[in-house]
Amino acid sequence: MLHFIIRRLLLMFVVILGATMLTFSIMHFAPGDQAEMIATSRYGVEGLSTETIARISVEEGLDAPVYVQYLKWLNHVLHGDLGRSLVTGKSVSAEFVARFPATLKLALASMIVALLIAIPVGIISATKQYSVVDNASMVGALLGVSMPNFWLGLLLMLVFALYLGLLPVCGYGDGSIEYLILPAITLGTGMAALTTRLTRSSMLEVLKQDYITTARAKGLREKVVIWKHAFRNALIPVVTIVGLQFAGLLEGVVIVETIFAWPGVGKLLVDSIFERDFAMMQCGILFIAVIFVLVNLTVDILYALLDPRIRYEKGGN
Repeated sequence: MLHFIIRRLLLMFVVILGATMLTFSIMHFAPGDQAEMIATSRYGVEGLSTETIARISVEEGLDAPVYVQYLKWLNHVLHGDLGRSLVTGKSVSAEFVARFPATLKLALASMIVALLIAIPVGIISATKQYSVVDNASMVGALLGVSMPNFWLGLLLMLVFALYLGLLPVCGYGDGSIEYLILPAITLGTGMAALTTRLTRSSMLEVLKQDYITTARAKGLREKVVIWKHAFRNALIPVVTIVGLQFAGLLEGVVIVETIFAWPGVGKLLVDSIFERDFAMMQCGILFIAVIFVLVNLTVDILYALLDPRIRYEKGGN
């Protein structure tokens, strides 16, 4: 197990390095003059001049080749310096630290919403296969998978905020829960749809096993058979998809935070893309890549804890 973790940590650095290198190259080959866009963000169109653009290009090292800029950025990162925003001049790490709690709050709330829907509905659907409840839950899961986050978010805003006036339209307010409900439901619904279908199929597979038949033959109550014997074994593939979806929430967070004006990392990343703030964008990509590989590693470790038959030996996969 230790060898597996060490190997995955080494691969983690390769993945992160590749992700940052790729995004750095793509951003620099994107259309438009980066120095000009930064000058516009700082001083506005009125204060724009050829001399100002040239000065910013030299000050920020934008006149150097792309690989030189990347190596310089990477050297600073390895020394714990994520740089400063090219637009505001503020510390990039300070900006992300300030925004991260809001994003984490939204991600955890979305996961709670998803699990509260997916686990009970998936188990009930499996135990009442082909019933009205099962068919209704599968139709709901299909709708949840099919609806894009941005469309669902706008629909929820229209119904619950504008028409009914029950919840705020957008923003963070004082951090109270009413501002969190609509964004969390928007993110959690799509995750719940896929998790519900997987929970159902996994439970159906487990319920056909011989040890479930034996447990029932012993006279155990159906609740004990379902929750103690079937659910734990059915949970293994569910943990995988939940872990991957939690990492995937970062992608949804970018969209949902923008729609609901949620002051998190996702909105900060979108704003930096429009402003061509490379330092801020690189920090965002680095942040997402680290979260993604750490979640994947955590899922693999949970595999071994949930099922004693799974062990990552030195020569294993």
